[in-house]
Amino acid sequence: MDNLNQGLDRLLYALSTYALPFFIGLMSLLALFAWKTQYPAADPQQLQIRVIKESAAVADPAQALAQLRESSISQFHDTRLSEVPVWLTFVVPEDVEHTPMMVEFPSRHAMDIACWDARTLKALGNGNHQGTTGGITAIKAGFALELSPALKDEQVVCRTSAIGPARLSALIWRANNLQTSAQEFHRKSGLLDGGIIVLAIFVLVTALINRNRLYVLFAAWLVINLRMGALSAGWDTQWLGYTVPYDWLLQGRMITITLYYVLTLILFTSLFRDDLLHVGHEWLVRVFQWTCFPLLILSSFLPSSSYLPLFWPVVGAGISMLAYLLVRILRKTRSRVAMWYGAAISITLVASFYEVLSAALGIKGLIGSVNSVTAALVSSLLAALAIAEQMRHEHVQRLEVQAKLEHTYAAMPIGLFTLDLRGRFTSANPALVGMLGPNVLTDGANAWQQYFTNGAWTQLHQMVHNKSEDEMEIQGKPVPGDSGSKCFLVKATLAGDKIEGSLQDVTEKSRATADLYFLADHDSLTKVLNRRGIAKAFNSAIAGLTDRNAPVALAYLDLDRFKLINDLFGHGVGDEVLQQVCGRVSDLLSRELQFGRVGGDEFVIVFPDTPIARAAVMCRGIIDSIDTLPYHVGDNAFHVRGSIGLIEVRAGMQFNDAMSTADRACRQAKSGSSGGLVVYEKNAIAFKKHEAELKLIALLATSSATDGLYLEMQPIMSLTKPYESLNFEVLLRMRDIDGNVVPTDRLIAAAENSGRMGMIDRWVLSTTLAWLNTNYTQLKHTKFVCMNLSGASLNDEKFLQEVYVMLEQNLHLVGQLCLEITESVALHDLENTRRFVNKVRGYGAKVALDDFGAGYTSFSYLKEFTADLLKIDGSFIVNMNKHPANIAIVEAIVNLAKNLGMKVIAEWAEDNATVQTLTEIGVDYVQGFAVARAQHPDRLLKAESSASFIQDEALAQYVCLIQKSNQMLPQVDMFSDVRVINMH
Repeated sequence: MDNLNQGLDRLLYALSTYALPFFIGLMSLLALFAWKTQYPAADPQQLQIRVIKESAAVADPAQALAQLRESSISQFHDTRLSEVPVWLTFVVPEDVEHTPMMVEFPSRHAMDIACWDARTLKALGNGNHQGTTGGITAIKAGFALELSPALKDEQVVCRTSAIGPARLSALIWRANNLQTSAQEFHRKSGLLDGGIIVLAIFVLVTALINRNRLYVLFAAWLVINLRMGALSAGWDTQWLGYTVPYDWLLQGRMITITLYYVLTLILFTSLFRDDLLHVGHEWLVRVFQWTCFPLLILSSFLPSSSYLPLFWPVVGAGISMLAYLLVRILRKTRSRVAMWYGAAISITLVASFYEVLSAALGIKGLIGSVNSVTAALVSSLLAALAIAEQMRHEHVQRLEVQAKLEHTYAAMPIGLFTLDLRGRFTSANPALVGMLGPNVLTDGANAWQQYFTNGAWTQLHQMVHNKSEDEMEIQGKPVPGDSGSKCFLVKATLAGDKIEGSLQDVTEKSRATADLYFLADHDSLTKVLNRRGIAKAFNSAIAGLTDRNAPVALAYLDLDRFKLINDLFGHGVGDEVLQQVCGRVSDLLSRELQFGRVGGDEFVIVFPDTPIARAAVMCRGIIDSIDTLPYHVGDNAFHVRGSIGLIEVRAGMQFNDAMSTADRACRQAKSGSSGGLVVYEKNAIAFKKHEAELKLIALLATSSATDGLYLEMQPIMSLTKPYESLNFEVLLRMRDIDGNVVPTDRLIAAAENSGRMGMIDRWVLSTTLAWLNTNYTQLKHTKFVCMNLSGASLNDEKFLQEVYVMLEQNLHLVGQLCLEITESVALHDLENTRRFVNKVRGYGAKVALDDFGAGYTSFSYLKEFTADLLKIDGSFIVNMNKHPANIAIVEAIVNLAKNLGMKVIAEWAEDNATVQTLTEIGVDYVQGFAVARAQHPDRLLKAESSASFIQDEALAQYVCLIQKSNQMLPQVDMFSDVRVINMH
């Protein structure tokens, strides 16, 4: 039974869709060609007429008749756009005596007409489109004259005027046939109006439903095309059965043909916008688009005689351009839309311009009014076919897009769904089914709440209604067999009475994000806090200290010699040991205490709300725990020791400052005998020293860093001619803003830590050179002036270039300069040091090796470059008489220096006995408190020699003996006569 019903449905569908339209079309063709018309009327007879133009000599019927007798006979007269009135005459047939007859003047361009009996010159009637009198009546698009039997074989003379391309003629009708023809005329007018208006309304409704502006444009074009057909057929005097006011008619015709041109151009560009991009010549279309507004303006006030000669050339060129582009579009795209539209334009143009051509060229028109109506209908239908083809093409494209969307919907890896407002799934793509299970669309198992945690539906409902968020994350309910619940990202919007959205499984992403958040504050290896995390914990503890005055302590833990494990057993083993250390320390700490790793083997513990005494006890326990038991990795057992610097944190203390202070305490714990723990309380001296150093670093970073710097000079005495030379070493000093002297070692440490050592060395050198320049004449006995250069400055290429420039600018002083380089700096970068030494000695300056013997001395480097002086480290000189080994070492250094051609300076000589021993060993120069402390530069200007500063009488007497004994012996002093060295 179902099959029969389906067969019946298909049969009825085929009957209504195919058979019935075919039958209607067949019957229409049969009616057109085989059936009789409802308006039978015999064809009219064309009358022969004589025509002349009105002139000054032809102003009345009598004058016109005289001229007309001499004119030639023709069937019609073309005005060729002339608006000069014309006179015409014709002979009334003899049939008028027996049958009512009428003469029709069919030209739709005729504006008025008046007729007279040629024999009696009696007026037969006159009229225009506003009204008629006598035998003249308005009929169809023109006028008609009713003939009386008395006019048999008589002439009738008429005067008429026309506007536009008028063709004047006279048709003789039987009266009843003319009335029948007039009825058919108006019927065809109604058919044209009704058919095209219905089509336009259909297109307009389609445009409104589909919201397509192209269809609105086409509906307007159809209406204007209707008016163009009416204009060609001569029934544009009415609209929807109502007569158009005569005052509007003439100018309305100009506006109508202009609008037709404008809308045709706009419809063409809208319909073929994409195709025009392919065929090119878009500039041509732009040119004619710019003519639209001027033509519309001119058509509103210019008379037809002035407007049409301007209009037709522009339209002709525009239509030629459209035809050219249509041909190119057809050749390139084979578009059926272009084919139908081209056919519509062609038919319309032929129908619209044939009268103009006939009027302008004087040839007979090829088609009549009926064919003009047919042309208007056919062009509209063809344009409708073009639009229909465009709609079909768009429909096909929509189907293709829909197919792609359906494929995408099915293949989309993201779940897509539709919910009703009660939270039930009504559609789901395969990806969503894969996420939530195969029963997601099954009744009883399609509720949103069944798949997600409590509150998820409320969240979704609020999101789509309040539009507070674009997306949100929700948790799925645990599924048996899966480890943990899944996390989903939901994007949804309210679409009418449905909720449409997407669901994406972001479980892995959520876990990865959580891991990233964890790693942002935790160390990836040990899982304890990292530096960022421990800084947050410190700042939180500081906030408690500020708000509640709760005590806070910070411990800095460093594993002693842990690097050996990495070097000997590899970083993998070292990492395992670190993990075990962190586990052991974490087990000793409560959850309130924060433990973090801030370096390779360096850790920090924050003790919030913990007094320093209790924190110290806990730190001692941590050290014991680390030290007591070994750490097992494989078959190896490792013992690790730890040192802790513990500080009591003050309110307002910055994290970096606390770390730096705790690090200093830790370093003190590693180097001292404190059992691995050093504690700084709030008022500890170390705190104050560290604060002073931080302030000093901050000062050195400002533009006034050198304001507190000044120089002192410590004499260096010759042990061969102590009263004949005034040599000294330049020493850097500083006063703070309160005028207190800043320890030099603190200043140097701050400058090196802040990277400002080059600036200080630059100031010392420039200031020393300036002082020497000022007091050059007063330093006659000065053979050399020593000045230290730091290792940081020697590795600063910019600083070295500035040194070379200053030496070049002060060549007259270079011979007095002796730049000291510490032994450790020389060994650090031997090649760079040798290059610098050679460059400086090339200018004539001297170089001294400072602190020789300190650290890990290697004599091999001495052969790599030449120095002028060698300064023995003071640790060998102080109390050397109490340590015979020091005497032996100093004596060995002196012999080595002399063999290498260098003079020797001994530092830190503090008593007479030491000076005597150094003299006996053969040291050349001595420096220390035994001779003089550092002096103000002005005091050196008043002294004759370095020995002038000696205060100890016994040493002074000994120095006098040295001077006397050595005066008797010839001496060679490498610095004796070197005052000026000119490099050029």
